[in-house]
Amino acid sequence: MGSISDAPIMSAAVKVMEQFGVDHEFAVVSAHRSPDWMYEYAKTAEERGLKIIIAGAGGAAHLPGMMAALTTMPVIGVPIKSSNSLDGWDSLLSIAQMPNDVPVATVAVNGAHNAGLLAIQILAVNDDRLIAKLKELKSKNVEKVKEQQISLKSKV
Repeated sequence: MGSISDAPIMSAAVKVMEQFGVDHEFAVVSAHRSPDWMYEYAKTAEERGLKIIIAGAGGAAHLPGMMAALTTMPVIGVPIKSSNSLDGWDSLLSIAQMPNDVPVATVAVNGAHNAGLLAIQILAVNDDRLIAKLKELKSKNVEKVKEQQISLKSKV
């Protein structure tokens, strides 16, 4: 994440990683305030065992794009509605409007939970354990909706 102030939003991705038993890192790496650290972090990500980077940033939101420029692994960008943002639109557009050859998958503003799930789905391509857990999550979601429908009928 670009700043410690992003931690409350980005912690949702951490919770998803923990729910699925996936090792992860949680770090502050600013494209603007610590560019050398950002460069080192991105360039050493693969040797540290990372397979995907989820990068959250507010305002001008350069972190996800810079991570994508410096690595070959998938990068998922989380636009963050920060204190200096234009309701999150600036972050969303900064992350979504990447040039050719520097793709960044982009989720909703403050959508770190879905960024975590997207990362799990990418990892699940080669991991039957994660596929099983994702199927379990989908089944639980169906049951929640059915319970809501029963609840709704009882209120009518």
